[in-house]
Amino acid sequence: MKTQLIVFLTLLYSGFTVAQESFEPAVYHSEADSLQYRIQYPLNYDETKKYPLILFMHGAGERGSNNTSQLTHGAKLFANTGNRNAFPAIVIFPQCPADSYWANVDVDRNSAPVGITFHPDKKPTPHLRMATELVNSFIKDGKVDTTRVYVAGLSMGGMGTYEIVQRNPSLFAAAIAICGAGSTESATKYSASTPFWIIHGAKDDVVNPIYSIEMAHAMLQAGATPRVTIYEHANHNSWDPAFAEPDFLQWLFSHTQQN
Repeated sequence: MKTQLIVFLTLLYSGFTVAQESFEPAVYHSEADSLQYRIQYPLNYDETKKYPLILFMHGAGERGSNNTSQLTHGAKLFANTGNRNAFPAIVIFPQCPADSYWANVDVDRNSAPVGITFHPDKKPTPHLRMATELVNSFIKDGKVDTTRVYVAGLSMGGMGTYEIVQRNPSLFAAAIAICGAGSTESATKYSASTPFWIIHGAKDDVVNPIYSIEMAHAMLQAGATPRVTIYEHANHNSWDPAFAEPDFLQWLFSHTQQN
């Protein structure tokens, strides 16, 4: 058993190292603030071409200032050579500082699952705003196929996924929210125009899976047809079975924004 554990940890570290090497560090500057991020360009990147762009938003546990932790979950999937060949794209992993959130929410961590209060009518957090500006800067530079801009996120990043689409309803061709939560009252603003894949673990004791059920219900009421996956035995780390879905990337890339 000890040998198996060592092998597993070695493979895990090896995969993370490959992903870390594949994603270049960079910083986006906006007025008096900045946003650190990692970026992966397509293999054999051609500056004369326009590519799909994927924005990936990490969870609360990966916040910080090292411009590395945000690669912990998901980066290995995008760094996989087979996936890079099949789905050439610009992939961006921004990092939210430890004292901030992607979404404008109040989180009560004194309860389990956590209590969440949404503020859809308030301004976006500085780092969600900068993440949006970062995406738009690549579009402005002519590097992006504007019909194929995607966003995905887990936990806190799942909340950010709902909110960034809510605030930019015509920007994203599709979105995946993993173990997240969002403002159901805002679903009518975007869900009919942006396809969503909502993913959660039924045993999640951090972010209650009912949040995802409620978001799916609100989207259905708004006339949308979200894809919904609830993993029967998964806890908060529902991103593990999500990333193992054989059509995770295929589902994203199958959608094109109708401008």
